[in-house]
Amino acid sequence: MNLHFIVQAMFLLTGAISLLASLLDWEWFFSADNAKFLVKRLGRNGARWAYGILGALFIAAAVFFYYQIKRL
Repeated sequence: MNLHFIVQAMFLLTGAISLLASLLDWEWFFSADNAKFLVKRLGRNGARWAYGILGALFIAAAVFFYYQIKRL
């Protein structure tokens, strides 16, 4: 398995978790130490929006890189 596919899978998994956490408002996700910074700065809904957009961007990057490598 190529390293490219592992990196793409990591982008896809990270994006999916982030997007699902924002859509489903997972308490464990937003109460984690890493997310508390954004929750404190933007509020809970603002952090949900930020993580939703970030998740969508990670998924889009994984799909983009998949098709770029497939074309080579």
